[in-house]
Amino acid sequence: MKTISILGSTGSIGTQTLEVVRANEDFRVSALAAGSNVDLLEAQVREFKPAVACAFSEEAALDLRSRVADLPVHVVGGMEGLIEAAVEPTADTVLTAVVGMVGIRPTMAAIQEGKDIALANKETLVTAGHLIIPLAEENGVHILPVDSEHSAIFQCLEGNRENRISRILLTASGGPFRGRKREELAGVQVEDALKHPNWSMGRKITIDSATMVNKGLEVMEARWLFGVELDQIEVVVQPQSVIHSMVEFEDGAVIAQLGTPDMKLPIQYALTWPKRRFLSGKRLDFRSLSGLTFETPDPENFPGLALAMKAARAGGSLPTVFNAANEWAVARFLDRRLSYFGITDCIQAAMEAHKMQNSPDVPAILEAEKETRDFLECHF
Repeated sequence: MKTISILGSTGSIGTQTLEVVRANEDFRVSALAAGSNVDLLEAQVREFKPAVACAFSEEAALDLRSRVADLPVHVVGGMEGLIEAAVEPTADTVLTAVVGMVGIRPTMAAIQEGKDIALANKETLVTAGHLIIPLAEENGVHILPVDSEHSAIFQCLEGNRENRISRILLTASGGPFRGRKREELAGVQVEDALKHPNWSMGRKITIDSATMVNKGLEVMEARWLFGVELDQIEVVVQPQSVIHSMVEFEDGAVIAQLGTPDMKLPIQYALTWPKRRFLSGKRLDFRSLSGLTFETPDPENFPGLALAMKAARAGGSLPTVFNAANEWAVARFLDRRLSYFGITDCIQAAMEAHKMQNSPDVPAILEAEKETRDFLECHF
């Protein structure tokens, strides 16, 4: 029996994880945590009967508590409630699919309790990788990537852990604006940016894909997950989203993981590793593929990736500033209070204004996030 705590259960990854749970009779959910979608969270609690349910919004927690008073579930709220869900005693694995830096503290708490982490919250490693990876090693915990690209790399490395990596080839779809020039992007609206050509994802990550900020975050995450240098990670645009990423070894051999763009595959693999199981769904039909093409990223028209690399090379607290500024700006773009190019303008301004700290602890990371948001509130 695999027992799972799901943080972010009402989001895109969380709901797909529950689809995987439904298809595996030996999976059990011991804790569910979400933000403020009480209607969906209540339905999930009634179906999966967890021991703990957390609504991060205290108002939502009060509402949920009254709705499920007939069930033997402990309802909690806020950050302490999120941590309680993460450390639920019977859980073997914690799937972290919350959006943003809110995932740092519950992830660290779960690691300290010896629970494996199925990681879909990239911000945790982007901002606190220097803390998370040593903590996982100290506690003998596996960090199993759920992102499709990082799962692909993880799969390519199975059976090859003793072999030296030459390069990680991290693929990108290019998003909805691939090939467009800056003048063509000046007036794009929220609806345009949310039309991803291949993947069905949450709103925030879809915007990050459109700006290619997401690929910069993935580069930072890959550095920590696989213990490589930044110069060993190369971003390659693969518009068909068939090759999910590749690893080149020192002898020149390249191993790739291919599949349809379906997040349930990396989710299930993280939960069943090191074994594979049947997964229903569409299979690749190589006879119908017109071809696989590759392109170089366009840093001039999509500056988010270049800014991410600058933050990654500097290290310290600068990746936190990059991430926090992007979260702030994307939220305002989605609310139609900021232009599309305003997203990367905010990131650049926040990075230039920041006084970097080396090896920040969790309080310093959270303070850098607050300072970044305060700066942007004053200047944008």
